[in-house]
Amino acid sequence: MDDLERVNTEILAYALSSVLTPGRAYTFAIDFTHDPYYGTVVADNEGYIIRSRLKKSTNDFSTYVTVYAITRDRQVTLAVYPVTKGTSRVAYIARCLDAIATAGLTIQALCLDREFSARKVIAFLTTVQVPFILPVRRHSRAMKQLLNGTQSRFGEYTMRGKPALHLTIAVAVLYAKGKRGKHGVENLGYVVHGVPWGPRRIHETYRSRFAIESSYRMRNQVKPRTSTRNPVIRYLFAIISFLLKNIWMADLWTRFVPVKRDPQIIEMCAFRFGQFRLFIWEAVRSTLKIVRTIPALRKPG
Repeated sequence: MDDLERVNTEILAYALSSVLTPGRAYTFAIDFTHDPYYGTVVADNEGYIIRSRLKKSTNDFSTYVTVYAITRDRQVTLAVYPVTKGTSRVAYIARCLDAIATAGLTIQALCLDREFSARKVIAFLTTVQVPFILPVRRHSRAMKQLLNGTQSRFGEYTMRGKPALHLTIAVAVLYAKGKRGKHGVENLGYVVHGVPWGPRRIHETYRSRFAIESSYRMRNQVKPRTSTRNPVIRYLFAIISFLLKNIWMADLWTRFVPVKRDPQIIEMCAFRFGQFRLFIWEAVRSTLKIVRTIPALRKPG
C-alpha cells in the first residue's frame, strides 16, 4: 500500500504532459469517491472500509480522495489516495497540495465540497495561502441573514472559536425564472480566499467542479471488478480506472484538436469514451489471447 501511495502520482502523470503545462495555473477540485464494498470486513481491510450513507445497497465503501483538474477541457486526475479511519481532512488536503506542487502546477483556485466545510480546513488553507472556494453552510442566523439579498456581493462573516476566523463570503444571486420548477431569487454563498474574481465568476467556476461527477461515472465504466478483500488490489484497480480516463483525455488533446490559430477546442464527437473503452478491451483480449472460437465436433443438420 505504501508503494502504491508513493507512486500513484507518477502512474497517473504518464500521459498528462500534453494536457497540463508545468508552471501554468489551473483550477483544481479535491473530492471523495466511494466504491461499494459488499464483502466481510476483516482485520486486513478494517482500516480501509468506510461506513457512509446507504448507496447501491451497502453502507460499506472503499473510499478515495482525489485531486482533479477541472479547467475546461483539461479534466484529469493528478492523484488518488485511500481514505483510512482516523485520518483528518487536513491531512488529505495537504497530500493533494503536495501532488499539485510536485507536478509543477500552480493553483488558480481550489474548489472543495461541503464535506470539507470545517474550521480546521479553512484555517489550514488560509495559513498556507491557497486560493480556495468552499460553499457555505446555512446553520447560523447570521449566515442566513447574509444570504438574503437581490444583488451579487461580498460580505464578512466571523466563525466563532479560539481564535475567531474572519471569513470573506461571496454571494452570487441567481434568478430561477421557472427552471426546475423554481421561481424567485436564490443566494448562493461561498467562503473564498485569495480568489480575485467577482461573485458570479466564483459561482461559475465552482459549478465547473461538477465535471468531476461525469469523470467518476466514466472511470466506473473501466474499473476492474473484483470481490477481493485485499485493499491494496482494490486501490490498484482504482488507480487503473483513473489512468485510463487520463489517457483518453490526453488522446483527445494530441489527436483530436484542429490545427488553427483560435483557442484549442477538442472535437469530442470524433472519439467518444465508449469507443476508447472498446479499443482497450479489444487490446486486452488480444494480449491475453482470449479464446474466440471453439472447434465443433460435427456440423449441424
